[in-house]
Amino acid sequence: MRSRIVVTAAPITAESLVSLHPLIIRPDDDDPEVVVVGRAEIGEFIELPAVYGDAIQLLRENLPVSAVEQRLADEQDVEIDVAELVEALTELGFVASVDEQRLPDPDAPPVHFPWLTARHVSWIFSRPMKLVWVLVVGAALLTLVARPDLLPNYADFFWGEYVGLTVLVNTAMVSLTLSTHEMMHLMAARSLGVPGRIGFGTRLHNLVVQTDVTGVWGVPRRSRYRVYLAGMAWDFFLMAALTLLVAHVALPSPAQALFQALVVAVLMTIPFQLQVYMRTDLYYVLRDLLRTRNLFDDGLAFARYLRARVVARLRRRPCPVEDPTGELAPHERRATRVYSVFLVIGATVSLSAFALFAAPIAIVAVVRTVGGIAGAFDGGSVLLALDSGLFLLIEGAIQTLFVVTFVRNHRHWFRRRRPEPVTPEPASAA
Repeated sequence: MRSRIVVTAAPITAESLVSLHPLIIRPDDDDPEVVVVGRAEIGEFIELPAVYGDAIQLLRENLPVSAVEQRLADEQDVEIDVAELVEALTELGFVASVDEQRLPDPDAPPVHFPWLTARHVSWIFSRPMKLVWVLVVGAALLTLVARPDLLPNYADFFWGEYVGLTVLVNTAMVSLTLSTHEMMHLMAARSLGVPGRIGFGTRLHNLVVQTDVTGVWGVPRRSRYRVYLAGMAWDFFLMAALTLLVAHVALPSPAQALFQALVVAVLMTIPFQLQVYMRTDLYYVLRDLLRTRNLFDDGLAFARYLRARVVARLRRRPCPVEDPTGELAPHERRATRVYSVFLVIGATVSLSAFALFAAPIAIVAVVRTVGGIAGAFDGGSVLLALDSGLFLLIEGAIQTLFVVTFVRNHRHWFRRRRPEPVTPEPASAA
């Protein structure tokens, strides 16, 4: 945690001079009368009327509050409360000081690989590299048409006799390619000058590696697709390259078997990205294509509202909550309501499949591996016992990591609720 100077904010007066942190100010993708203002290093962004963006630009010129208000009144014939705007920006962590008095600065999340800049990675997303990608993927598809025996098969995953050793090696290979997948997201963001960090997260019952690139809101929508799709582009390129190597290079049998197993393992991750009822890569693509700001949370809120409305009708009482989509733009309201249906259905199907199939399979596998270990003490195979122990070690580590990550990301679920102090309602930002 970085140190900072913490002082009480001085009152904003007509003659106050305001110093701002470096901010991104860009036109909104859909509304020319709106601007997006944000501070990428702390991942905080807000949409404001364009005139407030002009006010922020004037504050950057070291003009006092009253002078900013006068300039806007003279040039645009509008009157705004700049002091109230500064107070709102202060709450967001955008203001560095007022009248040379430093203000508390929110702790920015850590940035991984801070030395990595656009100068290092822009070439990866250049037109020549896109052409290479198309050629490699196209050549692999033609190869599969000519050699259908190379089409991925589930049996390719089990390249060895011992399941534990197979799972260990495959897990190591998948971990490496998943890391590269996330690095592609990070490098795509850095090519646009956006910070980011890689960490673990959970999606329903899945443990995932994820890249936090909230700062991507600071770039236009068209550029954001590069960040969202960079990981999947790597996945398809890797599978295509491995297919070409197996088909056209005289590889040793073990290497060929490992490459084919890796193709299957990577291919198995693609359907997960299609599950847009979770925050997958394609969810973010869908969110931007539908011109929505927070499709998942708004859709989840609408689903909860529908549940509350149904319960209220059954009890013959008025619904205790209002429709959370009521204040959204018409196109966003429609998209959110339709998405909420897919969110509920998708999550229900996914959790049901886990309960009916994945969980029982895991339990049976654990029981069998424990039996294999116990059998070694009664004269059974020692190699089978070692293989079973290896399997338990791998799966145990993964599930432990899932639990730790889930608890860390949902700490508020496990804390005892305390009475909250009563505080005055904050003034609304203009």
